[in-house]
Amino acid sequence: MKIAIIGYSGAGKSTLARKLGLIVQADVLHFDAVQFLPGWEIRSEEKKKKITKDFMDSHDSWVIEGNYTKLYYERRMTEADLIIMLLFNRFSCLYRAIRRYIKYKNTTRPDMGEGCNEKLDREFIRWILYDQRKSKPQIYAQVCSQYKEKVVIIKNQRQLDKFCARCKELSENNLCLVARGNKSAQARLK
Repeated sequence: MKIAIIGYSGAGKSTLARKLGLIVQADVLHFDAVQFLPGWEIRSEEKKKKITKDFMDSHDSWVIEGNYTKLYYERRMTEADLIIMLLFNRFSCLYRAIRRYIKYKNTTRPDMGEGCNEKLDREFIRWILYDQRKSKPQIYAQVCSQYKEKVVIIKNQRQLDKFCARCKELSENNLCLVARGNKSAQARLK
């Protein structure tokens, strides 16, 4: 089983990836851990691509979370058996980011690169509330159009809870039914 999780910052991609990794017994790749070296330094593009390619090449089953369109995005979407989009509203994302900051303040969260203590600054708040909402909807709409039979869109905590409960009930082989049983992903994106 291969699962790609994309969506807005603060929506819970990393937490969901850990849960699904346990359910389907697959290794999880967190792109924030690939992106950042200690002290929030950004890893070179070549190294990030190598880490991603090596991970995908060496696993028959995986959960990969994060947008990062330069890191084999098309390959991830194509190979994924299930694509999950977490499209929570901007205020929910901000609330969740603040809650995460409080929980991990002065420490590194499990899905982040080592030595990257949790932070919440003005730039990140602006990203959550405004900037990411400018370009990502077009990218998500394209994914929905191209891969509609395997896309699940989750827009709030109630839907996420219901999705997770359903995933626990289903075997790995039937997990793809979660996406196939839904209405058109494009319609839900609007």
